[in-house]
Amino acid sequence: MLSLEGKIAVVAGATRGAGRGIACMLGEVGATVYCTGRTTRAAAAARILDPKRPFELSKRPESVEETAEMVTAYGGEGIAVQVDHTVEEQVSALFERIQAERGRLDILVNDIWGGDALTEWEKPFWELSIEKGLLMLRRGVHTHIITSRYAVPLMVPRRQGLIVEITDGDRFNYRGNLFYDLVKVSVIRLAYAMAEELRPHNIAALAVTPGFLRSEAMLEHFGVTEENWQEAARKDPHFIASETPYYVGRAVAALATDPQVAEKSGSVLSSWDLAEEYGFTDIDGRQPNWGRYFEENVRGSREA
Repeated sequence: MLSLEGKIAVVAGATRGAGRGIACMLGEVGATVYCTGRTTRAAAAARILDPKRPFELSKRPESVEETAEMVTAYGGEGIAVQVDHTVEEQVSALFERIQAERGRLDILVNDIWGGDALTEWEKPFWELSIEKGLLMLRRGVHTHIITSRYAVPLMVPRRQGLIVEITDGDRFNYRGNLFYDLVKVSVIRLAYAMAEELRPHNIAALAVTPGFLRSEAMLEHFGVTEENWQEAARKDPHFIASETPYYVGRAVAALATDPQVAEKSGSVLSSWDLAEEYGFTDIDGRQPNWGRYFEENVRGSREA
């Protein structure tokens, strides 16, 4: 990959999971990365200690400060900023700060989510909580629109930039929960719509999906670590085809360093296809292909 030294990126939703992996891998190729999210170290500690926390607040220990430090350790410059992307004033203030400090924005990654605790699996839509579902839409779609609205004015005058929407899945098959499906398909369409309007300004917008993500939460769910993650395949055999958050991170970094990325604007891409196209691997040296694995071992078994 080419270097992103001197380039300014925002990873919105960089606290953990794919967002953290993307921020770190942008740092790996030299970018300055503003890592945003709601959870600071102080907030994480308070939530962990509070047994009465609302259902929508994560009790996980990761923080934006930790992510920013990891970005710097990988070779970039990480800057932690606490931002609730549902609050327009906070988003506006973020980009006003970037304009004042850097005078430019080259890359925006929208990975704001916060919907895991809101997703009610194995329920028909007429039994779902409206409160949780609408909050998921606010967290997973409205935030992306608000953030892009305030980010793009930093890109348009320079006639360059890249917006990446992080989604789940590169197809329009049903994802098992009405609200979850609506969020993940909506951000794909959002990337397409933005691409249409941004094309005359030489700014690309596209969507990227990871495969079976070996996130911090997923490792904890299976009671394993990154060192012994293969043992989780005893509980779920499909976990053997999982990938770390750094794999989709390298996918985004590859796109950000590609001088021809505008040719992909408006499309939805996957970590596994981009790995084969650009020739990168996950940080463990593997090159998992969740799309191929899913077709051969998941969809095939369902149809048999």
